[in-house]
Amino acid sequence: MKVFFSHGKESGPWGSKIKRLANIAEEYGCSVDSIDYSDTPDPDLRVERLVNILKDVKEDFLLVGSSMGGYVSLLASETVNTKGVFLLAPALFMPGYKQQSYTNKTQIEIVHGWSDDIVPPENSIKFAKAVDCSLHLISGDHRLNSSIETVAILFSQFLTAQKAAKGVSSKRGR
Repeated sequence: MKVFFSHGKESGPWGSKIKRLANIAEEYGCSVDSIDYSDTPDPDLRVERLVNILKDVKEDFLLVGSSMGGYVSLLASETVNTKGVFLLAPALFMPGYKQQSYTNKTQIEIVHGWSDDIVPPENSIKFAKAVDCSLHLISGDHRLNSSIETVAILFSQFLTAQKAAKGVSSKRGR
């Protein structure tokens, strides 16, 4: 299984949070890739880029997105056959974003910090309630850096659930 990471508006493809989660994914036997969107601030162009990359992927894959990358991953999941989506403080229901309604075709899990002053946690609550997906509201701000250990545990649990459901091999627990 492959994990595709999508970074936020002002971060890069291999920031500390993505590196940490990529290491965990690799421990679970997944290959990883982090798409570089730093050349465009347009969220919908980023969605188009991700969908174009994913259309040729033959193996099972998961999408992980942070902030604007959460919006990108969620919208891509509506048109590609991903096995699951893990979102960190996703930029949903944001002014200026083309898409303001969302669907759920796969397993979605959200982690959002209570003290987020960039994307209100209420946006994730609204989405999770509408599509009946898992939502973890944790201590932390938009970047979730102060809560990275909690994020890491939740991501590990997400991968474990994917392994149980889809047969992903894991180096953990051997």
